Amino acid sequence: MLSAFLYFDLSFMVWYLLGPMQVQIAEVLQLDTQQRALMVAVPILCGAVLRLFLGLLADRIGARRTGILAQVVVIAALLVAWRLGVHSLAQVLLLGLMLGVAGASFAVALPLASRWYPPEHQGTAMGIAGAGNSGTVFAALFAPALAAAYGFQNVFGMACIPLLVVLAVFTACAKDAPVVVPRKTLGDYARVLVGNRDSWWFMFFYAITFGGFAGFASALPGYFHDQFGFAPKLAGWATAACVLAGSLMRPLGGVIADRVGGTRSLQMVYLAVTVLVGLSALGIGGPVLAVALFVATLLCLGAGNGAVFQLVPQRFGAEIGLMTGLIGMAGGVGGFLLAAGLGVVKQQAGTYAPGLWLFAGIALAASVCLATVRQRWRLHWAALGPARV
Repeated sequence: MLSAFLYFDLSFMVWYLLGPMQVQIAEVLQLDTQQRALMVAVPILCGAVLRLFLGLLADRIGARRTGILAQVVVIAALLVAWRLGVHSLAQVLLLGLMLGVAGASFAVALPLASRWYPPEHQGTAMGIAGAGNSGTVFAALFAPALAAAYGFQNVFGMACIPLLVVLAVFTACAKDAPVVVPRKTLGDYARVLVGNRDSWWFMFFYAITFGGFAGFASALPGYFHDQFGFAPKLAGWATAACVLAGSLMRPLGGVIADRVGGTRSLQMVYLAVTVLVGLSALGIGGPVLAVALFVATLLCLGAGNGAVFQLVPQRFGAEIGLMTGLIGMAGGVGGFLLAAGLGVVKQQAGTYAPGLWLFAGIALAASVCLATVRQRWRLHWAALGPARV
């Protein structure tokens, strides 16, 4: 569990690295709002897609070996960016693609932890391992300040230091659970999607909870800078507060879901997010209220992430590896669409409000959709185990 958490935590730190430094990078590379948003969204999308392939690889060589390989690739990419520099939009997008490997750590860390625990503790176990998304807090806190002091390209080299430490710990301590893990293919992924409505529902629900978390975490430094004139360091600190709330709430969300049921917990999350993001779109109050609203929003989304993965092992216990990859991919795609979409909206409309209203509407739609399926889930899953739906 500790190895999975640390690996996930530092991987998320570098996956998110471009987000907190987006204002500084955009100034140096002379990027407009839409290009800046694309820059921070590309790692999210690449991480989403690569999760499928890392999941397939983990089934073949084990989650431990896959994690080691992925970490080496990320460290190598950061070292190249540090030594050779990043001088254009194309180069920073290429770096974002490589950082997507770090985002794909989701497909390694969660199965590595999950396979050690019984169904009634899956929400807690997956929540603790998934709290590794708190790595985004470190990036938001320190990256802008380090970039201001030493230049953003040197931050890429500095990030390799904790990554090497965690790589050593992971190599020494991580162990695959002593269970048989069948090798899966892309055809297996297709099989759990074709004719299986629940697969699509889970992907949709997670695209909103994790997609909202990742998308806002990447977009908020630019949002606070554009809307309120925050300096990069202050924008990073404000974003760190938001991300910290969501990260800490993920394991608590799993615990709450274990106790009250994942569907009930998720329903409350969607309704709360609808109200909070809607208030943010109204633009009432000043920067302090705006930060508070987004802290509360990401806190709710973090709880939603834990709730979704309290439900997943109950429905797809025998296919947890497949569904972790697919659901994680959907979450990443949701984050990409949110981060890139907010940039497009700001560029075209001159304000973020329409994008925020759209996300609030989607969260409300998810609440309605969940209400239509949760009774069926409770009836059909009742005999599957002691965990609460």
